[in-house]
Amino acid sequence: MEFSCKDFKVGNVEGEKVLDGETIPLVLKPSEPNKSDLASLLLGLKNKKDWFEQMIIKNSAVLLRGFDVKNAEDFNEIIETCGWEDIRYVGPAPRTHVYKRVWTANEGPLSEFIYYHHEMVLFKDNPKKVILFCETPPPEGGETPFVPSFRVTEKMLKEFPEEVKLMEEKGLKYSFTALSNNNTGSMRGRGWQDAFGTSDPIEAEKRVNALGMEVEWLEDGGMKTIIGPRNLTRVFEGRKERRMWYNTIVGMHGKEFSSATMADGTEIPEHVVKRCGEIIEEESIQFKWEKGDVLFFDNYALLHGRRPSLPPRKVLVATCK
Repeated sequence: MEFSCKDFKVGNVEGEKVLDGETIPLVLKPSEPNKSDLASLLLGLKNKKDWFEQMIIKNSAVLLRGFDVKNAEDFNEIIETCGWEDIRYVGPAPRTHVYKRVWTANEGPLSEFIYYHHEMVLFKDNPKKVILFCETPPPEGGETPFVPSFRVTEKMLKEFPEEVKLMEEKGLKYSFTALSNNNTGSMRGRGWQDAFGTSDPIEAEKRVNALGMEVEWLEDGGMKTIIGPRNLTRVFEGRKERRMWYNTIVGMHGKEFSSATMADGTEIPEHVVKRCGEIIEEESIQFKWEKGDVLFFDNYALLHGRRPSLPPRKVLVATCK
């Protein structure tokens, strides 16, 4: 996409794709070599606030590269300048609060792959935008791959029209077990006290119910949450009427602490789940992180994950409405 903007210059990144005329991710760099400082970036974002948000929706992902963004404080200033309302993360991923609106991304073992997902997809309220900041790029691996969600729907409809129709009609049901205590060695290791911000089981149950989930308490003190019915796909305003694959079937189906079925309890065929996982990987897009990168996702349009990496790797996150 070509445009004229005095505050930014369009760049390129290895791994980007052009899909329906949209470059994913759209790379924006300093307009001039002497405009790479944080103050120039903040001024550009302030001057082009509406335009910048439109670019995120149009291209699904925007990567700011080449700017002097050093730490969580700088990253927070970027988020504050954009002016989007904060939405607190809820879920099993181990995260630590860093500074104001900034948190660590999933602190699970770097050796493990974090599977593709729309952030907080199971809840009634979920972020429109997920913003990532690379403070320390990994020496190897550690990419954050993302997938245009509508492409998954298109391929699944082509290959499994009857199965997709049935899942759409019945809806989906998920279950997930939150541990009794935190387990930092697990990708989904937050205990229910940490995940829901209270050590009181009665209050925790109220908070879970408010998120549209039911609770079943387990003998070992863990909390099993039951979620559903949920849609298989969703269409969001302003995104070309695309049907987004807005679910987490592959990520939760048949796992140790989770399950995914149709809402009436009917099992989703294993071969359908397996092929869906292959399609998601086939459609993935990724690039190598560089220090100071800031990546903006349209969470309604993209699934995202994390490749295994060698340490160190430090990526921070903010989630916004």
